[in-house]
Amino acid sequence: MRRVKQEVVIYLFLLLFLCVWMHAKALLDHPIEHFEAIGRAPFGWLHPFLYTFVVYILILIVRIFIKLVRKFVDKGAKRGI
Repeated sequence: MRRVKQEVVIYLFLLLFLCVWMHAKALLDHPIEHFEAIGRAPFGWLHPFLYTFVVYILILIVRIFIKLVRKFVDKGAKRGI
């Protein structure tokens, strides 16, 4: 359960980070109008979650690759290679 909470926190942080990064100017200039316009976005209210999910999956693939590389390096170090 701890792992699930950790991944949810990572996802929510990523959601907030991407929102601020992609829409910083609009959020500072006219935040109310910007949030009201979410419904007119290509995927409606789901677009922030879908885009964040795609980025999250890409980051997850990189994390898994790094974990596998570390595993092989550790096995090689234990064998004396």
